[in-house]
Amino acid sequence: MDLLTKMMGYMPALLEGALNTVLLTIISVCFGAVLGLFLALGRLSKNKMVDKVCWTYIWLFRGTPLLMQLFFIYYALPLIHKSLTLPGQWIPALLALSLNSAAYLAEIIRAAIQSIDKGQMEAAKALGMSYGQAMKRIIVPQSYRRLIPPVGNELIALLKDSSLVSIIGMTELMKVTTQVSARESNAIIYIPAMVLYLIMTTVFTYVFEKFEKKYSVYE
Repeated sequence: MDLLTKMMGYMPALLEGALNTVLLTIISVCFGAVLGLFLALGRLSKNKMVDKVCWTYIWLFRGTPLLMQLFFIYYALPLIHKSLTLPGQWIPALLALSLNSAAYLAEIIRAAIQSIDKGQMEAAKALGMSYGQAMKRIIVPQSYRRLIPPVGNELIALLKDSSLVSIIGMTELMKVTTQVSARESNAIIYIPAMVLYLIMTTVFTYVFEKFEKKYSVYE
């Protein structure tokens, strides 16, 4: 009973950590989606230099561990130059997760755009639209519905990966859980933390399934 009482006493801290986890994930995916869109368009560009630069970015961030990217941003950048030091833990965490997510979302967006029938582009050009106008007005808007399932998967994966930012001291769910476990010398606190992660992933899964049924083109 004493153990249960102690665990309940730590629930406000765990819930605050869970809220930070959700905020960190959603903001990172939003920034990642914006950057990912530009990267995807860059990969589809007829300009070989732009294509190569975007390909290199995606290759770099998909080919190296997120934890290593986080360490580089938080620890290595200040060593390169003091002006590159980022304040606190939120900004480095957001930057690392956003840049990493952008690489994966870029490929998701590119695949969605390429899945649009080529006849759509030909029809747009027949109407006198330039390549850029056709992409902006016809192709990209049609690809949005195809993005729902894979973007949902990326968001859930990033939510779980966000636990890595506890390494740099950011107070999210994993960090709070580790601190409580160390303070009480008892790992039982990981059980409610796991339940909170399951609740968060289940809620996001449910929301994206609803969006998929309502808007997705997949049968």
